[in-house]
Amino acid sequence: MDAPVNIDPSSPAYTTKPDKFDVSDPKLYQDDAWRPYFERLRREDPIHYVPDSPYGPYWAVSRYQDIMHCEVHHEVFSNEIGGIQIEDQPADMQRPSFIRMDPPKHDEQRKVASPIVAPANLANMEPLIRERTRLVLDALPRNQTFDWVQEVSIKLTTMMLATLFDFPFEERAKLTYWSDVAICNVNAPESPVHSEAERFAELKNMAESIGRLFNERRGQPPKFDLLSMLAHGAATRDMPLKEFMGNLALLIVGGNDTTRNSMSGGLLALNQFPAEYDKLRGNPGLIDGMVSEIIRWQTPVIHMRRTTSKDTQLDGKQIKAGDKVVMWYISGNRDPEAIDNPDSFIIDRARPRQHLSFGFGIHRCVGNRLAELQLKILWQELLPRFPSIEVVGDAERVYSNFIRGIRSMPVRIPG
Repeated sequence: MDAPVNIDPSSPAYTTKPDKFDVSDPKLYQDDAWRPYFERLRREDPIHYVPDSPYGPYWAVSRYQDIMHCEVHHEVFSNEIGGIQIEDQPADMQRPSFIRMDPPKHDEQRKVASPIVAPANLANMEPLIRERTRLVLDALPRNQTFDWVQEVSIKLTTMMLATLFDFPFEERAKLTYWSDVAICNVNAPESPVHSEAERFAELKNMAESIGRLFNERRGQPPKFDLLSMLAHGAATRDMPLKEFMGNLALLIVGGNDTTRNSMSGGLLALNQFPAEYDKLRGNPGLIDGMVSEIIRWQTPVIHMRRTTSKDTQLDGKQIKAGDKVVMWYISGNRDPEAIDNPDSFIIDRARPRQHLSFGFGIHRCVGNRLAELQLKILWQELLPRFPSIEVVGDAERVYSNFIRGIRSMPVRIPG
């Protein structure tokens, strides 16, 4: 099984000068080998310039406080100029979405989608989430190895996506497929598409397919699902095709990947820290705080990118207008200056919500409370049924520098 902290003094992270580091390499995250690189950058070069990478030159921001500075100064660190990923979308395949916008357009479009995750609606959804969680858990086998990702994480999040969009339930696997298409690294052998043109074509198919439902909702009285909200929202009902593609992909990925990978990462963390698993079994009341710790520990979104709209300074470094600035959430969540003992998984932290996994400021994840609710219900239902679930092999991780995903994870429920 993966070790809780994977730091090897013979690692290139300690035998190479930090000025040679390029933390954009997806292999670092697939191999779970990223920790020592960021430990050195936080200590020695927290605003680190990479002049040459596969994604062009960029600034790597690795400390919690510096990431927060970028997040709250959206008037300087823009989402709209270059998007949110270190990798640029090809100019002719740009897919605008409200997360790739600055105010005021960002605020207008985000406001349309936000009621789906308002507290009253979450309360309405909770019984259905709980019912579906019970069905999935009750079907799990005992005393045999199975893939937790396929049998639990993907099943639960796919059902939730179908509910959020009021998408035909029997066709819900399409939503997971489109989510994978939207965020995959096209160079990974296991990816569903292998070029940007192929990705664009599949997402266009998605927009056309969901567009038929969207047009139906426009002609119907407003309902409380995401498609109906978009269809009736003044800022979203007449979106151009590429903007429709972008917003659909954003909402599908946002409703899927954070939760899916935290469902897997949480079980892995409890197995890596068995004393915490014992603590949880002794006091299930710790679940609420543990959910936030799972999301910090997993950090499902590895980075977010901004582009400077004007010359600025960050921790003494001069950053020019138009520079690519990459906030490495995965590093900020392990910054000892902001989080005590950050490399330990601690389910009863005093301030468990102090993490960067959802971002901060105007672009904070719109669905963060829904993700937390799904994880809370999973563990509330899981503990009484299965006091122990054993991870019996290594987690297979996704080849990506954007999503910290787990492709498969073998587990066993003792009978």
